[in-house]
Amino acid sequence: MNYYGSRIIIYQDMKNTEIVVLAAGKGTRMKSDLPKVLHKICGKPILHYVLKSAAEVFDCVPYVVVGYQAQKVKDAFKKRDVNFVLQEEQLGTGHAVMQAEPFLSKKDSTIMVLNGDMPLITPSILKSLAQHHKDSKVSATVLTATLSDPKGYGRIVRGRFNELEKIVEQKDASLGELEITEINTGTYCFDSKDLFAALHEVRSENAQHEYYLTDVIAILRKKWKKVAAFCIDDPMSAIGINTKEQLADAEKILCERNGLT
Repeated sequence: MNYYGSRIIIYQDMKNTEIVVLAAGKGTRMKSDLPKVLHKICGKPILHYVLKSAAEVFDCVPYVVVGYQAQKVKDAFKKRDVNFVLQEEQLGTGHAVMQAEPFLSKKDSTIMVLNGDMPLITPSILKSLAQHHKDSKVSATVLTATLSDPKGYGRIVRGRFNELEKIVEQKDASLGELEITEINTGTYCFDSKDLFAALHEVRSENAQHEYYLTDVIAILRKKWKKVAAFCIDDPMSAIGINTKEQLADAEKILCERNGLT
């Protein structure tokens, strides 16, 4: 049994994987001073479910990047086996992952990056993503989904042969790119050395003046590195929580999964 009350199912192929969870944001659309990842579903913080799913697949202590009200997040998980990494300024997802570089850059491993606001992510999705990344022998794999209404999400731009070309954030997308319905879920697998080398080339010349993790994909392609997209059938399992309405919807789904309705 692990800290989350679940039987640990560690897969042999997953043992060379490190987990980085991004949990530094405030979540302004929640209209609350509480850090977004501490809002509760079925009595547990959102972040609990992300860590629980990862713990059922991977035999590693996750690195959780905290920022806004960092101490509150640390206190909420002080009994968990977690490495906390501080992002003092919230300068974007790329900048957040960079905070883990001192701990991970020397490891020859796969780094899975997860968002801390995705309570519906399942162990099977994480295992399938990691396995697809390994089998594809690529530098990066992006977990994607198709939405009828992709508003607010980064778009997956594919090339002539359906290959992953780049990820474009909503605010930086052209009119044509805004029509794309395949979206970036914010979950990735990276070769550790390729990830940190590319992150050093990320710049903040964009609409939000932030360092986007998504820019790593285009940088890797320019270096002739292979990248891939892994599209899942159930987009709701990989969607982050941004509003209290979405929080209520996620709670309903979790209750249905656990037979509580």
